[in-house]
This record gives sequence, C-alpha cells and structure tokens, in this order.
Amino acid sequence: MPTDAFEGFEPSALTFLRGLARHNERPWFEARRAIWERQLRDPMRALVEEMDLRLAAFAPEVIGDPRRSVFRIHRDIRFSKDKSPYKTHVSCQFFHRDARHGAGQDAEGAGAGFYFQIAPGECFAAAGIWMPARPALERLRDALAADHETFEAIVTAPAFRRLARRLDEESMLVRTPRGYAPDHPAARWLRYRSFTVSRVLGDAQALGPGLPRRLETIFRTLTPFVRWLNAALGLRASDRR
Repeated sequence: MPTDAFEGFEPSALTFLRGLARHNERPWFEARRAIWERQLRDPMRALVEEMDLRLAAFAPEVIGDPRRSVFRIHRDIRFSKDKSPYKTHVSCQFFHRDARHGAGQDAEGAGAGFYFQIAPGECFAAAGIWMPARPALERLRDALAADHETFEAIVTAPAFRRLARRLDEESMLVRTPRGYAPDHPAARWLRYRSFTVSRVLGDAQALGPGLPRRLETIFRTLTPFVRWLNAALGLRASDRR
C-alpha cells in the first residue's frame, strides 16, 4: 500500500537548483550541501520508496531503490568540454529487477523503465530506454522487424497518444539502418535509436504531495510500452513481486 513517506518537495528546492545553475562550482555547493540533502536528495529517495510500492500493483517487475534509483548530482565530465561539476536537475529511475539500472550506450544489459526529473521549468516523467547499447538496439530492431504491428498498436493507442503524443526523436536516423530495406514495413520505427516518451509536468505539479499519484497514472499508461521493449530484450513481465 502507498505510504506517507513522501511529503513533496519544498518550493525552495527549485530556488536551490536555480542558484546551482548560476554558481556551478564546488565551494558554493559544499557550503549548501545540507540544503541539497534536505530539500532534494532525501525527498527524492522518499518518492522512490513510495513509487516502488505503487509499481508493485501494476508492474511488479519494475522496482525502485532509494539509493540506487536516484542519480548522482555530480556530472561525468571526463569527455565533456563543459567542466561544470554538478547537474542542475535531480532525477530518479525505476528499472527491471533483472536488468542493470544504468542508462545510455555504456550500460550493457540495461532494460526499459520509468524516469522522473525535477528542475526549474524542466520537470517531466518519462518511460522507455534511452540510447541503448548496440546489442540491445539490434535486438529491438529485430523485434520490430518481426512484429511491428504490436508495437505500433501500443504507441498509437488513444490513451498513449493523449499522454505522450509520440516517441521522442532524439538522434533519429534519416534512413533505415543498414540491413533493412527502405520500404520495410517497420521502416518508420527502425530509424529510432532511442525508444522513449515523456510527459512534461509543471513545477507546481512536480513539487506537491500529489506527485506519486500523478506519476502512477503516467506509469500505468506507459507500462505496455515498457513491457514490449523489455520483452524484446529478454526481460519478462511479472504479476507479482
């Protein structure tokens, strides 16, 4: 059953993130670390705990862990020209229990899941798998080539379209990938390199104690999408924890 662990984010949490965007440097952050922990890190962990309980009712194979689900505030600057040390948003992910919980092309074995981010004017919920590693991308394309009708029925369903409209088109190929004919029945979907959808939230929607209920509605609607992707990756759905 849902708990009362998550009481919402304070409006001043967004003030902190605005300040971090202007003063993205270690001395400024360290002087205010306690504020970040109290206003952002700890409420996000409570949100993950709450959503893990809610997910058990409709997508029990997807889990949240208060420590592993919350992304680090530190940026990976090893290969970036931008050496700003901190992210200016706070986010979390919910991942298949049999998959690795990383994201992007370096995350071998990752599956599809759910995501939430809070930042001034950039709050949103999302679902899917972002920029999967090459082996995973090839498995998804093979599944689309074999049965694109099921996938298309999911992402064109009225409830899905009302919520997310369409798949995000980040890094989408101009042409069908090598090995597939330009007129392949699944050509439209084979051009995607990420399989994600998102729902923008207003700052007030993301701050209050009603956020778990709102995220539950979004994640429930997008569960068939996440499950199709995970099935293509060999990750099974479940009806119990």
